[in-house]
Amino acid sequence: MTDNFPEQPDPRDPVVVDAINRYWRRNKRVMGVLLLVWAAVGLGGGVLFADYLNAFSIGGFPLGFWIAQQGSIIVFVVLILVYALILNRMDAAHHRDLADAG
Repeated sequence: MTDNFPEQPDPRDPVVVDAINRYWRRNKRVMGVLLLVWAAVGLGGGVLFADYLNAFSIGGFPLGFWIAQQGSIIVFVVLILVYALILNRMDAAHHRDLADAG
């Protein structure tokens, strides 16, 4: 019986270990940046700067209130999309690195 799967690289190979470590370092960096953006919008826009933002309005509602109720959710969904797009690129690059190593 033949498998249609490519041969897997040896996980003990130092080149493979290095590629995996680079992948996870970059993944954690991306997650950290996106979580900081989400925290800044959710906490900063909805709580810390709400009084300043309330001087502006969207659809008749104060901007600080709008960000706390809708804006942080919208930003969260957009950040999920951004994370998925970035990880798709990272996964493709990682698989190329592993193919070159194996």
